[in-house]
Amino acid sequence: MRNYRLEYARYQGRPEQKKRRALRNKARRILMEAGLVRKGDGKDVDHKKPLVKGGSGGQSNLRVRSRSRNRSFRRDQHAGMI
Repeated sequence: MRNYRLEYARYQGRPEQKKRRALRNKARRILMEAGLVRKGDGKDVDHKKPLVKGGSGGQSNLRVRSRSRNRSFRRDQHAGMI
């Protein structure tokens, strides 16, 4: 059984993860206000340059992609993201 409380304490509750989650939520809100996405539409807001690689949360770095397209990406031989 998955221990969600422990998972939150070890990973999701860390300050840097909270900051990244807030940036992701802000990005979605920006594109919702622009009318490009809406709740429950099955679309993801993608950062052209990922936040973890120094990308910004500004509208110029955002785009709308399908959920499957946004969540699949190439991996190296050690299952790390390329």
